[in-house]
Amino acid sequence: MVVLSPSLSLFTSNQLVPSKLFFREQARTVMQQSKWQPCSSAISKPTLQSGFCRRELLLFGLSSPVLAVFPSSGSIAEEDLKMATFVDEINSCSYRYPVELPSKKVIFKWVESRKPERYSSAAPLSPDARLRIVSERVDIVDNLIISISIGPPNSKIIKSVDKSTWTAKDVADSVLADKSALRVTSSQRMAESSVLDAHSGEIDGEPYWYYEYLVRKAPTKTAEESNNYRHYVASTTERDGYLYSINASTLNKQWNIVGPILQKTIASFHLLPPTENYVPPYKDPWRFW
Repeated sequence: MVVLSPSLSLFTSNQLVPSKLFFREQARTVMQQSKWQPCSSAISKPTLQSGFCRRELLLFGLSSPVLAVFPSSGSIAEEDLKMATFVDEINSCSYRYPVELPSKKVIFKWVESRKPERYSSAAPLSPDARLRIVSERVDIVDNLIISISIGPPNSKIIKSVDKSTWTAKDVADSVLADKSALRVTSSQRMAESSVLDAHSGEIDGEPYWYYEYLVRKAPTKTAEESNNYRHYVASTTERDGYLYSINASTLNKQWNIVGPILQKTIASFHLLPPTENYVPPYKDPWRFW
């Protein structure tokens, strides 16, 4: 079990809040307002067809009652931001992520929820197992998630093998169409998300497609979808016939504050020259060990 040491959250007041007290008070608020009951051990494990688990609770922010203490305005785009570099030698990619804002005395408390692994053994994001998470880190205190996923292009959306003809919107739709744990059609998966912006760039002569989107799906039938948006920024590139994507997200109400930081992370994502540790996605695609 990972224990988070007391730290100053980006979205709380200037007083130090011990994490155990923070989560205890937060849980009490959720119980009182929504009468949510913990899942029993019999249904606590996530499935591909239904239900939700701790990752979904973080993704869609059942911590939203504490959003009342978040500042209503302001940006940290101009702050002195310290970042660390993450390198995945198995999948040969890298990105930078925030670790500290010295001027605000904020330290991000990242937990590596999924260590880098080969595509064949990675967690699938949809029943067809095309798109899979190969690494992921979360900051539970500030409700931030950064993940790397790999999967083949969706042939219903990207019909050409010539990636120079691909548009950023097509690439975004291709990734989002395969990004769902529910047994629904590709069009239904895409309907859960709204692409706000899509454009392309180039790194080391290779195209990268950047996009920003919202996910409106609520984790429970009783939750109001409009209050449970997650705001994402993402970047995708292609290698060996597969799409490599980084997604960074937070709650929509936090976007004005933390969005500029996540955009820096997305802009830093790039593929690395393969080494002897690189395992291409097409190698033993159904090997789960």
